[in-house]
Amino acid sequence: MKRVGVIGGGQLAWMMAEAGKGLGIDLVVQTPQSTDPAVSLAKDAVFAAIDDVVATAELATRCEVIAFENEFVDIPALEVLAHQGVCFRPHLSVLVPLLDKYDQRSFLQQIGLPTPNFEDVTPESWDKWLNDASEASFPLVLKARRHGYDGQGTFIIKDRVALTKLQDKVKSTPLLVEEYIPFERELAAIAARSVTGDVVIYPIVETQQENQVCRRVFAPAQIDERLVKEVEAIATHLLNSLKAVGVFGIELFLTQDNRILVNEIAPRTHNSGHFTIEACETSQFAQHLLAVCGLPLGNPRLKTSGAVMINLLGFEETDSDYAEKRSKIAEIPQAYLHWYGKTQSRPGRKLGHVTILLDTPDREAAERVAARVESIWYGS
Repeated sequence: MKRVGVIGGGQLAWMMAEAGKGLGIDLVVQTPQSTDPAVSLAKDAVFAAIDDVVATAELATRCEVIAFENEFVDIPALEVLAHQGVCFRPHLSVLVPLLDKYDQRSFLQQIGLPTPNFEDVTPESWDKWLNDASEASFPLVLKARRHGYDGQGTFIIKDRVALTKLQDKVKSTPLLVEEYIPFERELAAIAARSVTGDVVIYPIVETQQENQVCRRVFAPAQIDERLVKEVEAIATHLLNSLKAVGVFGIELFLTQDNRILVNEIAPRTHNSGHFTIEACETSQFAQHLLAVCGLPLGNPRLKTSGAVMINLLGFEETDSDYAEKRSKIAEIPQAYLHWYGKTQSRPGRKLGHVTILLDTPDREAAERVAARVESIWYGS
């Protein structure tokens, strides 16, 4: 296959297009705006909303297989195209149990993977649920079942007073309610599965979040080998159970009593895997293209002693390209800065990232260099 269609034209598709250059694979993107990041590198583009199935039908005429950059898609409408012979990878049946957070939790439970305790609350059941909620239930986490990302639609509720204040904002939305996990650390695994069922897993990483948005990723995570093997077993079981094809991001909690719980699954390349571009033999973006094109998977091995990835998040409303800050960050030894070319900044928006390769796995060294990047970016 030489042409891959991608539904979505943001930074994930942009980095996928960059990886495609080295593989001789062109991308055709379906995306709303000509200014979206991936358009500048894509071979072709269909300008339309992500869930515009008519546009996806046009996209299918320009490529051999269609992949996904995000989960904002209309599965029933796409199934009509699949029945007409359009090749989606991962297959739509893989996405069905994952796009709704309650369905995802239920699927994980069904296949025997450990998750936080959960339940669903509908607009019709809200009042009864609120009345029945005991003080022992708090703190708890509310999540919109669909279309939440980077912390949007996720609320950590400390007590009934906070819940009552929030109810007008959320009670009309189908919700996933789950127990709050006072975790020791947050971990992530990037794993890929081929058309023939081969699975490769990248080094397990530790992520640090702020306001439910990933801020730092440390590779590899400093956890014992037992936990590494447990996370790898979870990733393998998940991808095989789904019969998935492509790269998946798996977010996990390491609890204070040393248990692993699955938090969320992203059926695509993932922010916690950006370090792989410079730090691994095969980047997650090249790996995804290899998988969806039916080619043998690449080596996920870490090429360096360690790496830290820092997201460059918006901290103000502005149109600045932050050229001076980016120039200073790029001067840090072994720093690789990726700027997504977005024209507007707002608090929490991912504008770029920087990966710094390390000559030592020492966590303190990684923390120091991450702090140096952030002091330049956000100011001291």
